Amino acid sequence: MILAVLVLSLKPSFHGELTIPNTPAEKAANLIKGEFAGTSEQSTVNIVFKAPDNRTLESEDVQSKITEVLNEISKDSKVASVQSPIELNNLNEDKTIGYAQVTFALEADKVSEKSKEYILDSIEITRDAGIQTEIMGGDITFSSIQFEGIYEVIGVVVAFIVLAITFGSFIAAGLPILIAVLGLGISLLGIMIGAYFIDLNSISIILAAMLGLAVGIDYSLFIITRFRQELAKGHAINNSISIAIGTSGSAVVFAGLTVIIGLLGLSVAQIPFLTLMGVSAAISILAAVLISIITLPAILGMIGHRLSPAKESRFWQKINGQNRTDEEKANRWGRLVTKHPIIISLVSIAFLAILTIPFFHMNLGLPSDGTAKSTEMTERRAYDLLTEGYGEGFNAQLVVAAKVSKVTEETPQVIGEIVKEISDLKDIKSVSPLIPGPSGEIFMIQITPESGPDDIETKDLVNLIRDKSKETEKEHDIALMVTGSTAMNIDISQQLNDALPLFASLIIGLAYILLVMVFRSLLVPLKAVVGFLLSLGATLGFMVFVVQDGHFINFFGFPSESPILAFLPVITIGILFGLAMDYEIFLVSKMRESYMHTGDSRKAILYGMRDSGRVVTAAALIMMAVFFGFMMNPDAMIKSIGMALAFGVFFDAFIVRMTIVPAVMTLMGKSAWYIPKWLDKILPNIDVEGESITHKERNEE
Repeated sequence: MILAVLVLSLKPSFHGELTIPNTPAEKAANLIKGEFAGTSEQSTVNIVFKAPDNRTLESEDVQSKITEVLNEISKDSKVASVQSPIELNNLNEDKTIGYAQVTFALEADKVSEKSKEYILDSIEITRDAGIQTEIMGGDITFSSIQFEGIYEVIGVVVAFIVLAITFGSFIAAGLPILIAVLGLGISLLGIMIGAYFIDLNSISIILAAMLGLAVGIDYSLFIITRFRQELAKGHAINNSISIAIGTSGSAVVFAGLTVIIGLLGLSVAQIPFLTLMGVSAAISILAAVLISIITLPAILGMIGHRLSPAKESRFWQKINGQNRTDEEKANRWGRLVTKHPIIISLVSIAFLAILTIPFFHMNLGLPSDGTAKSTEMTERRAYDLLTEGYGEGFNAQLVVAAKVSKVTEETPQVIGEIVKEISDLKDIKSVSPLIPGPSGEIFMIQITPESGPDDIETKDLVNLIRDKSKETEKEHDIALMVTGSTAMNIDISQQLNDALPLFASLIIGLAYILLVMVFRSLLVPLKAVVGFLLSLGATLGFMVFVVQDGHFINFFGFPSESPILAFLPVITIGILFGLAMDYEIFLVSKMRESYMHTGDSRKAILYGMRDSGRVVTAAALIMMAVFFGFMMNPDAMIKSIGMALAFGVFFDAFIVRMTIVPAVMTLMGKSAWYIPKWLDKILPNIDVEGESITHKERNEE
């Protein structure tokens, strides 16, 4: 309640910008802003017009309506100037498409919603006259990322159905969702308060909601499952709660810390917006853990008597088989995998390897109006009109700042020669006349490429100009600095791409060390890490196959083919690492517990599959349901993240953990649990499954 009051009083806001300080493009932008200071406190909006059939924008009646619209917009006191397409002389060849420019006497983030609404209302004048009119926001955002609650609710409903099947009880099924929503509410309120003090991207809170909801349900599922198992053994409610928290609760804390470490590891990339994403999501995970081990036990103490002891439902009895001996009482899948380990492991590994192939031609980028927004949004329709009227490159315009270290009489001539050389580069459609700055040391050139903002050819052009800068600096002391939204997106994508190997190495190394301490084995953690790499490769390869290569994009609801979201690989590694280790720990720790008591590696695998397989399956299905809910969101950025996490969980939980892990461990036999004696002595004892508690329980019995 206190947090809610604070949020309402502070009224925090989120922005949609994805920026990285000190990139080459940002340095160039700051240089131009400092030289041409007159526009530093202004922002612009382009209004794109398309004439009706059999008429042009020069037709008298069309011009009249456009003038009427622009006159109406100019009545806003915040508008500094308005220029029509005729004044700007920007009509396309057949004079059917052009754009007006509205300049506000304010910076973009200070333009009010009222002013935006006024423009949207005003353009209805030309729309009613049959003139297609759309808005290209430019500096100003008109359509921000929307958090469509209905889609997430569908995911939660599916999660409830999975829980109901797993528990065979509607009360038990509703409790994890209640706990998850409570934890999510607290974490989101905390993040919103933080957004009042720091600049937080709107995608951060959506990612936090996505993860907080999914893991909150899963962690409660693990604890409630163990609680009902203890009730079935005849323990009193309070004792059952204590054992559940001491065992599964300990595993939840360790699993949550693993996910948090992966998320905080995003700071290794030293990219501010990515670090804030990781911190925001980590807050939601922390809240989920604390609510699960503090609030859930209290609720179980009040209503635990209404939760029947754990019994196998008819659904699970059919899967596990009835009237079997204790040795056979593992689920059918576990018996199948351990019976044919070579074939199953080879087929599974080959399947993931094939899915990984597209990963090797992955093209990273940031969303543009042409790829991230649906045709229902005015920015997307404006983008398409400008492409139709002026070509793909119009939306990928580059600005080059030529910085002269030492001005001489020959400088203008030299700059002119450089501009001519740039004009001859591949993929350039046009180069605007040279604009000298007041100081005489900075010259601005605007370039329109042939290719679009998301094309590899545009990225190559930016690199060509920067390579040419090395020549001009050496020969003439003139640096060529490229900026513009396209160049900025290229720089951000490149920096994220450069950070990927370091981040992946850190995560993989950390995973191996943690699992060696947990399982006291050298080969089991190695198998877990290789499995993580297989599921990660398959996930990113599948994303490239669909999003970038355009296969089934209509089925999944993407507006068009596009590069892979620049920060998607990094956050997928961070999040999938944590979730993969969760499933590995819950599954293999049961195997280790059995092996320590029996010394029979095959029985240990079947025991782990029997006791934890069902819970891991349910947990993975719940994760997928929540992520699929977010994947149904019309925003391409949210859809991409939801899709990567949903399929990442599928590949890792069902193909790696539930198939490859038991198959490979069957082939390893007892050697899977080998660890040198000297290493065993120095490793700390991490009791993630509360083995000491269960051992004490057996002694008391």
